Amino acid sequence: MGDKVRIGGIDVEWDAEKGVCTWGGSPAVTMWTESSVAGLLSGFHRMVGTERFRLALHGGGRDSTDGDWALICSQPTFEEGFAALAAVAAAAGWGRWELVSVDAKAHEAHVRVHNSWESMAQRAIEAHWGSAYVGGKFAGIFQRYFSVPSCWAEQTAFAARGDAYDEFVVRPSERSLEDRLDALFESDQATKADLAVALERVRKEVDERAAAERELREKLELIARQEEAIRALSTPIIEVWDGVLSLPLMGVVDSQRAAEMMERLLHTITQKGATYAIIDLTGVDIVDTATADHIGKLVRATELLGAKCIITGIRPAVAQTMVQIGIDLTKIITLATLREALRRCMRSTERGRK
Repeated sequence: MGDKVRIGGIDVEWDAEKGVCTWGGSPAVTMWTESSVAGLLSGFHRMVGTERFRLALHGGGRDSTDGDWALICSQPTFEEGFAALAAVAAAAGWGRWELVSVDAKAHEAHVRVHNSWESMAQRAIEAHWGSAYVGGKFAGIFQRYFSVPSCWAEQTAFAARGDAYDEFVVRPSERSLEDRLDALFESDQATKADLAVALERVRKEVDERAAAERELREKLELIARQEEAIRALSTPIIEVWDGVLSLPLMGVVDSQRAAEMMERLLHTITQKGATYAIIDLTGVDIVDTATADHIGKLVRATELLGAKCIITGIRPAVAQTMVQIGIDLTKIITLATLREALRRCMRSTERGRK
């Protein structure tokens, strides 16, 4: 069993066997400010430089305010909510937070932090880059309270430099944190950390582009499958009897569609061993010379495979066009309806079996 106490209205529990400490049920860690925290911060500072370090801490503080805002919203007013959050911060060793003033209409707030852990850590190593992390928290909190796209917390007093407290003025900012980072990268002070950020952006862009290309390929494949299905539906080849195929034509028959019909019909004749192919023109009202020519070629190709072709449902205008372009209908079996053609094929098939 672990040890449990209540501090500032928060349940704090230690489980020494697991090596876990929780505050209000959330995992927490205790670090010595003047050694561990100071060493951690100074290591990062040496790697990226002061300005980048400040921006990174400010961004981290801004992005960690979900729980803070939820606590503030649980109280009747913003001021009461901020006081509740300040009590938690004090109990957790974040210093004493003081809301000096806030003007919701003017979108301006003044906040002080007495005994900030950031200023304590900086004094231990004789540094004074400012308390950017807690400043970022205030920027994130008032960004929500003012309902503006971005806020910036300008530090006006520095405990690490000898002031009695850290003080911040929080106002809306036209320049977001990301804008400031971009401007810093575009300057002549680029570091390895900046290059790493740039490389990470490039990697993300490449990944996003690859994902977009995969999505596009999938869509193109889907479109191709849909087009194939539409083509199959627009030119269905039906085996209506043993060795008898039916190809009903509807609409306009252009060169591409005619080539597809011929390929599919010839393939099906070979595959099924069909002896008859009925081309039904009942759904064709008018044909031009090109369409009539395509139909003639389809008939001749069918007969080259040893199958007899029967044309049904020819309308007068269609017959006239086919005669005008020189297609000899006298050599082609033509019947009025698909039913008559099927009967003829069935009788012929029965005679062949006898």
